[in-house]
Amino acid sequence: MNTIGAALVLLLAGTVLMLIQWVDIRREYTADAQAQARVIASSSAAAVMFGDAEGARETLAPLASVPAVRRAILHDNDSNPIASYPESVAGGPAAMGSPCGFDCAWVSAPVLLRDRQVGVVQLQIDMTRAHARLLGLGIAFCIASLVAYALAYPLMKRMRERVHGAEAQLRYLAHYDPVTRLHNRNAFNAQLESCRARGERMALIQLDLDRFKEVNDKLGHQGGDELLLQVGRRISGALGSEQYLFRLGGDEFALVLVGADAIARVHDTAESILGRFSAPFLVGGLSLGVTASAGISRWPDDAERLEELAANADIAMYCAKREGRNRVAVFEPRLREAQLARIGIRDALGQAIAAGQLELHYQPQVCARTGRLQGAEALLRWTHPELGTVPPSTFIPIAEEGSLIIELGRWVIAEACRQIAAWHGQGLGHVRLAVNLSMRQTRDEALPGFIDEVLDATGVPARCLELEVTESVLMEDTDLAVSQLARLRARGLQLAIDDFGTGYSSMAYLRRLPIDKLKIDMAFVQAVPGEGEAIATAILAMARAFGLSVVAEGVETAEQRDFFRHAGCQQLQGYFIGRALPAGTFASEWLEYPAGKEGLSVPSWDALPLAPR
Repeated sequence: MNTIGAALVLLLAGTVLMLIQWVDIRREYTADAQAQARVIASSSAAAVMFGDAEGARETLAPLASVPAVRRAILHDNDSNPIASYPESVAGGPAAMGSPCGFDCAWVSAPVLLRDRQVGVVQLQIDMTRAHARLLGLGIAFCIASLVAYALAYPLMKRMRERVHGAEAQLRYLAHYDPVTRLHNRNAFNAQLESCRARGERMALIQLDLDRFKEVNDKLGHQGGDELLLQVGRRISGALGSEQYLFRLGGDEFALVLVGADAIARVHDTAESILGRFSAPFLVGGLSLGVTASAGISRWPDDAERLEELAANADIAMYCAKREGRNRVAVFEPRLREAQLARIGIRDALGQAIAAGQLELHYQPQVCARTGRLQGAEALLRWTHPELGTVPPSTFIPIAEEGSLIIELGRWVIAEACRQIAAWHGQGLGHVRLAVNLSMRQTRDEALPGFIDEVLDATGVPARCLELEVTESVLMEDTDLAVSQLARLRARGLQLAIDDFGTGYSSMAYLRRLPIDKLKIDMAFVQAVPGEGEAIATAILAMARAFGLSVVAEGVETAEQRDFFRHAGCQQLQGYFIGRALPAGTFASEWLEYPAGKEGLSVPSWDALPLAPR
């Protein structure tokens, strides 16, 4: 069909070209003939004026040497012929003006005498040579077209093959994922629609890799793609009949199970798939321990529309992630309600800063030996006009799911520095305040520059701002954490590890961190007296070896206070010392007492023997 189409195009183009050329050639021939007619007319004026036939014939005689002129006639204004060429014309002079066929043409020129027309000369032009010329052009065009087609055919064939290949590739990409070679989201939607149209029951397992972004950060996207390929192969090996695997995008996979038997075993199937992640993956020469979280939703039990089926499985999957990852969660209506509530809190939290609903409360940290105030930890509080007091344990995890935690963390730092400056302006001195950094903040390259701007704007010394990072956050990416903490400590900021003892950090790891202080996790503090004593004693000994000060967080009894004071802990924090208070109350109850809060710096503290620091 392409060849026929090309031939038709060439034929049409050749026809148009020949018509154009014929018009040009005919115009050229008639123009030459008209020039000759004008020359004859200028020489025939006297012969026409006096009816001199002999003289007129002599004027026409030179036309014998012009092969293009077939016939000629010279007559007066009354159309009376005076002479003709050749002299004997079939049909007589009247035939001279008869119509021409396709092979000839008539031209004429007026015979003028002193600008007055006295006659007309007519010439019949032979167009045979014009036809031959046109035929030659047509043959040349055909030859050129054939040569061009012969040269273009291999190129056209190659282009056609490439087009067909591209079309096949597009058809493949429309239904398959190029990284894992599994069916993609389009095929997934088609599978769900097909099952729905057939009235089949089905179950959907939506699976997402845990902390996949860290693999991309460490190994690059090529390493991430290799991991996804291996994951797809490993999951595919666990599939049975009526089970269809898809890659929906990113690190998200979906498994559709069709049939009553498969649906009945959907939870066991999901657990079996997660069990296949127990063996490490080998990517780029590195052995990677990877886990996944899965959510289950059933059709039509859990959804009335296919969109709801996928959304419900997604909700269940993120519930599994929030509950600790590497587990399976089955969709329940309460999960959707909880998700909607989380979305509502997230949206409200995004407006809380501008609406002035956030404030900081300050929990004192005192010297373990004297009870004197050493500083305070700034704790974020949120009072919503409709929801009331929203606990940090509710809104902080929601903020950490997105970039909102960055804005929230920066507000806390700026507000803490503003409060330090305000107290200093009231003559209460520079109070050291500690604020917590989230995981996302420790990866925020712009954080050191932001802190510089805040300190410059408020005039607060860097030593008055202490940053606390949980041990588990530091264990996520040690190299990045060390780099970021080093940049912050170089500015004179104090750095502390919060919740120490729960992250299983090694001593070699601890020596790399540019930190000043450890905060013993309150779980160990509250286990005193009892089994927590041994762990607390070990942490204190390790801190002394590294030259770090220690804060016992969560002190709630006199026994706990006394134990850590005897054990050589430097600072105490907890309900026994003081609860977190608004800025005004904290200032009136703590900052106006140089020796600390009344009742804490009691003589019994000084009377107790102290362990060596």
